Amino acid sequence: MTRLSVNINKIATLRNARGGNNPDLLKVAIDCERFGAEGITVHPRPDERHITTQDVYDLKKIVTTEFNIEGYPDDRYIHIIEDIKPAQATLVPDAPDQLTSNHGWDTIKYQKQLIEIVEHLKKICRVSLFVDAREDMVRAAKDCGADRVELYTQSYAEDYFKNREKAIEPFVKAGKVAKEIGLGLNAGHDLSLDNLTYFHEQMPFVDEVSIGHAIVCDSLYYGLYSTVQLYKKCLVEL
Repeated sequence: MTRLSVNINKIATLRNARGGNNPDLLKVAIDCERFGAEGITVHPRPDERHITTQDVYDLKKIVTTEFNIEGYPDDRYIHIIEDIKPAQATLVPDAPDQLTSNHGWDTIKYQKQLIEIVEHLKKICRVSLFVDAREDMVRAAKDCGADRVELYTQSYAEDYFKNREKAIEPFVKAGKVAKEIGLGLNAGHDLSLDNLTYFHEQMPFVDEVSIGHAIVCDSLYYGLYSTVQLYKKCLVEL
């Protein structure tokens, strides 16, 4: 079964826009789990423009499903992982001031650096590397020692309405390679109610999808409970 991890960064963005605690990030996390999400994802960036470091510590106390912490593996991030000990650390190659993730690791170019970091973090939790849907990047992620890869799905989302068969093709190939070499497989970025069902139909072997922006946007219309249920329906086994 493909598990749904809800990224709650945008809830924190909305809260931070006015200060105070509305919406209540912890309540949203609890409700997402109560409504059926199998995981909670956060990305505590250095500027704390959405998820703050304190949020991560507070969430650790209440998350009962899989807690996934994304981030660039600098000293700050590694310290957070060492302290929190989440279920999963997802390493992304983001610059500190980057608006959102827009590419995966070059797991060949940065292999030496990643091997050292992954080896350290694997003593604490499962480690996933954020990669583009390329077979060579997936294979090199295995050489880095990663437990999983997360396929960066923006290109699939952008091209879905143009030619969904062509859009999904590199993801199926990369995903099958991941499974063949023993890597767990995650996916995320711009997956939505428009494109998630087809993605899952073509790749039912994905372990986890991490979705945030679209879920928060859809919940404005459908409500959070209905939105989580709609996303879970996209992931029903055929």
